[in-house]
Amino acid sequence: MLKKVLILTSFLFISACGADNATDQQWRALDVNNTLLLTLPHGKVVIELAPQFSPKHVEQFSGLVKKSFFDGTKFYRVIDGFVAQAGPKDGSEKDKSVPILAIEGKFATDKNWSFTQVQTDDLFASSTGLKNGFALARDNNESAWLTHCPGTLAMARGNEADSASSHFYFVIGQAPRYLDKIMTIFGRVVYGMEHIQAIQRTSVIEGELAVDSREHTPIVSMKLMSDVPKDERIIIEVENTESTDFAERLVKRRVREHEFFYKKPPPVLDVCQVPVRSRLVIGDKG
Repeated sequence: MLKKVLILTSFLFISACGADNATDQQWRALDVNNTLLLTLPHGKVVIELAPQFSPKHVEQFSGLVKKSFFDGTKFYRVIDGFVAQAGPKDGSEKDKSVPILAIEGKFATDKNWSFTQVQTDDLFASSTGLKNGFALARDNNESAWLTHCPGTLAMARGNEADSASSHFYFVIGQAPRYLDKIMTIFGRVVYGMEHIQAIQRTSVIEGELAVDSREHTPIVSMKLMSDVPKDERIIIEVENTESTDFAERLVKRRVREHEFFYKKPPPVLDVCQVPVRSRLVIGDKG
């Protein structure tokens, strides 16, 4: 079977490795056991999960997905420039049936821990970078955490830190980095972000009529890619941010060598504005 290859540029995701661990392998295949296929009325979305960073949340969310828990639920809190949030009705038996999770906001690191560094002296951390396709920030050699870049998948919660269960959200606007470390990020969109952006907004400006709940965007289905019939799978490869090719591209992006920049901006890179490419290997049939 001939491969269909489509290069997709996104400004959301990020992966990593230290320079000492650089590889010539430019692309990385996703694990179908840690990839979700979200079907919305207007299109399909592929999500990479992050068990290496948020294992308990990935385990519980994957278990719910396997039970078709989210099928038919709606995106009930969708704020333009912020997030699209979904889940079962608050206080319902379905809602109360899911165990509460302890927050996985950050993880320990040491001086031997490696990642692809993007920036130092970030507004929120001593450094930022990429690891395994995910944007992260780090404080010295002590701890690191995933960052709220556009396309991030994270778990909603109440006021208490350890109060998340099944409600989740995608970042659909500018990066709300002030939520870093106090929420659990456990995935990222790698394909179909335009369909996430097309979810019906539920928040209106003062003076407008409220959006009827019947117009809220439903989840047609959400499945682990490993549970999708092989002829219906969407197989994505993502750019390997541990690769020498990516490291070189990162340098070029920082210095803005293209002739378009007749005036050079400062050599600053925001971790949420580093494009990590994806490519479609086996296609979306619509």
